[in-house]
Amino acid sequence: MSAEQNRILIFGAGVIGSIYAIKFMEAGYDVSLFARADRFRLLQEKGLQYNDKGTVRTVPVKVMDTLENDDIYDFIFVTVRYDRAESALLALKDNQSQNIVTMTNSPIGFSSWQGIVGDRLLPAFPGFGGQIKDGVLYARFMPKLLVATAFGEMNGAVTQRILKLAQVFQTAKLPYAIKKDMQAYLITHSVSDIALLGSLYGGKPEIAPVTPGTRQTARQITVTLKAYLKAIREAGVAVDPPVFNIVPKLPSFILDVLFIAWLRTKMVKDMLLPDYANAANQEVVQLEKDLTKFLSMQNG
Repeated sequence: MSAEQNRILIFGAGVIGSIYAIKFMEAGYDVSLFARADRFRLLQEKGLQYNDKGTVRTVPVKVMDTLENDDIYDFIFVTVRYDRAESALLALKDNQSQNIVTMTNSPIGFSSWQGIVGDRLLPAFPGFGGQIKDGVLYARFMPKLLVATAFGEMNGAVTQRILKLAQVFQTAKLPYAIKKDMQAYLITHSVSDIALLGSLYGGKPEIAPVTPGTRQTARQITVTLKAYLKAIREAGVAVDPPVFNIVPKLPSFILDVLFIAWLRTKMVKDMLLPDYANAANQEVVQLEKDLTKFLSMQNG
């Protein structure tokens, strides 16, 4: 099937949604972006702006702020934060599109999401990040060998729609990985985000940002990561990526050194900017709350 025959809706025009929109449009797909409020108006007026090696470029994009139930897409990518995922799925509940790809963490499984959109749900996780500053996208790509978009059926089967989604990523020249246990992958990733971002922002509803590079913060990341990795393994979760199985065995001082180096990067400095920090903190607070609930249910 050619790229032109596929219609894609990106539901959420933040960093992740904007990156996918650009990549899929470049590959020739028929892409629409769903946005609201100021972001919707900005995309309408100026198009999708992004930073390309220091130059701000603009691409025209189809943008909407309402979605009809009979407006059907081959894939709808839900690219919102975890704490907004359920409300996004409720907005898509009555739309007749058959493949709804959730691009976010989930530390508690998929039953509540599946209760909204049924077996149309296809869990996934993006392979990049970045920020939007003054309306301009600044994408951050990790090495392709280290990070790829992960997706898979809830039951681990390699279905026709999984193969079709893989073809979308191949055409867009985006690295991807088909996972047999997306729940384990997303729980492990949630643990990583809780340890890193929770320590960075204080892990409380009201942000109290840390001073990057402090040994105390690095140790907090180490302790939290080791504790939660141990907890999910004891709860029967297969840690994925498997490399995380090494973490509990490493001396804490080695991890401390690695996290101190991470805390001193420009990426972390950007993550402490108020707009990004406030949104990310809300997400990580909800992640930890739901992970705690999941572990309690497994141990109960």
